[in-house]
Amino acid sequence: MTRYKLTIEYDGAPFVGWQRQDNGPSIQAAIERAVLAMSGERVSVQGAGRTDAGVHALGQAAHFDLASEKPAETVRSALNFHLKPDPIAVVEAEIVPADFNARFSATGRRYRYLILNRRAPPAIDRGRVWHVPVPLDTVAMADAASVLQGHHDFNSFRSTSCQSPTSIKTLDLFDVTRLGDEIRIDVGSRSFLHNQVRILVGTLALVGRGQWTRRDVEDALAARDRTRAGPTAPPHGLCLMEVRYDLAAAGDRDDTEIAIDEE
Repeated sequence: MTRYKLTIEYDGAPFVGWQRQDNGPSIQAAIERAVLAMSGERVSVQGAGRTDAGVHALGQAAHFDLASEKPAETVRSALNFHLKPDPIAVVEAEIVPADFNARFSATGRRYRYLILNRRAPPAIDRGRVWHVPVPLDTVAMADAASVLQGHHDFNSFRSTSCQSPTSIKTLDLFDVTRLGDEIRIDVGSRSFLHNQVRILVGTLALVGRGQWTRRDVEDALAARDRTRAGPTAPPHGLCLMEVRYDLAAAGDRDDTEIAIDEE
């Protein structure tokens, strides 16, 4: 068997999420159909992150195995041909060691959330940004984000349906920047809890509106109670930007830390 790693870009709008489901089309199922059309083999494509309905990706990663080895470039081209007209593109395909796992071998993931902060609604970026028409104080938002960066119990900032056995995570990156009317919120960690980034963004939006202070964010974190944090921001502003690996140590796994990644 030959194991392939894919780097995938997709528009999440038409899909029920990454994971194969009975209630609608998924990115995982679309890629598995493309692999079947290319090779005649039925495979299970394993993704690095199970993005929710409406969440986009520029750097999702996945792996699958084929009994018949094909050049990586042939795999990429054939999959892109068979994925048409779905808004999914295989940006890169490569052959990796048999112990590589797209989910458990990951050493880091980075998401970006985009807010369009102006009175007028988006036209070109519709479906790619969260439109917030009232002014947001990005300096206050960045200050509040510094409270949440680092190693914490994020129980207040995960979905009540999250299946992770622990809510303790480490945010290596949590930056808020403004470029004109666009606010970019970049969040990086080895793994994330279900809806964690979107709840963090919803909480920062309260700070940006002046409804919450830095102290309110500190209190929400300390409470370890979902009802004490802000709302869940809509999915369409969120994009999985990249998944990082150390392929030289692909077999090294820490399942306690990376038990789940659902955004």
